[in-house]
Amino acid sequence: MINQKTKGKIERKMSEFSKLKTAKPEAYRAIAMSELPEMVYNSNAIENSTLTLKDTEDILLRDLIKKDTDVREVYEAKNLAEITEIILKEPDQKLTVEMILALHKILLTGIKNEYAGRFRSGREWVRVGNHVGANPDFTDSLIHELVKKYHKSTGYFLDKIAYFHAEFETIHPFPDGNGRIGRVLINQQLMALDYPAIIIRGKSKRTDYYPLFDEYLARDSAARFTELFALLLLEALNKYIAMMSVRKVIPLKDWAEQNDVDTKIALNKAKRQTIPAFRLREKWHINEKFTVIEKEDG
Repeated sequence: MINQKTKGKIERKMSEFSKLKTAKPEAYRAIAMSELPEMVYNSNAIENSTLTLKDTEDILLRDLIKKDTDVREVYEAKNLAEITEIILKEPDQKLTVEMILALHKILLTGIKNEYAGRFRSGREWVRVGNHVGANPDFTDSLIHELVKKYHKSTGYFLDKIAYFHAEFETIHPFPDGNGRIGRVLINQQLMALDYPAIIIRGKSKRTDYYPLFDEYLARDSAARFTELFALLLLEALNKYIAMMSVRKVIPLKDWAEQNDVDTKIALNKAKRQTIPAFRLREKWHINEKFTVIEKEDG
């Protein structure tokens, strides 16, 4: 759960972002598409892909593939990029079970065609650590109920998205591809509400992401997911606002040196989003003109 202060901060940033997006639609689209390789890299990294960010960029942007690259990982990058591009270009689509199945079919085509575009059934039980996914006899009905509940809920939008993600992954409806589809759906839900997409980072999955599923199962609360999504959304908003409005963004370490701020303190503030910092190709950046006396409300 996040407090009213954080909600207010998101609302103010969103208002600024919306004005810039309306005034500069070409800039918005360019930034959104430029993020695609980073989104793909991070989501695949969470699933233990060995591809680096550069490998992913080479595959998606330059059609360059190293000789020793696993063919499956090439398909994983290209297929995930395709479904990510679909939601970036068609953000107004309503979330439906049919959409989820269609995206999953694209994701697993060429990887596991026998699983592509269908839920688990029959003897297809799955286990993730010590968690066993839902009974395969009921995955279809459980996802239909989850989608229906999402659309009927009147709660705070990040609470709704957090609950949906936690429950979707708990059900684990597919034989393969659950995590990637689940993270794509987070951004589909955000973008359908006119918010920018977020990136859950692969490098911090064991500290900032995986433990939240254990907490959800133990406490029946998706509050920690809401907190994570709020931080990542603030970061995304800060990124779009800066890139569409300021003269220049610079590495956070350079900004810290120029403003006589300890680098570790600056990094901590960036992670907590108490300064308007954001990541570009996995490195923290900030508006070169931002000064601490401007006092971000965090």
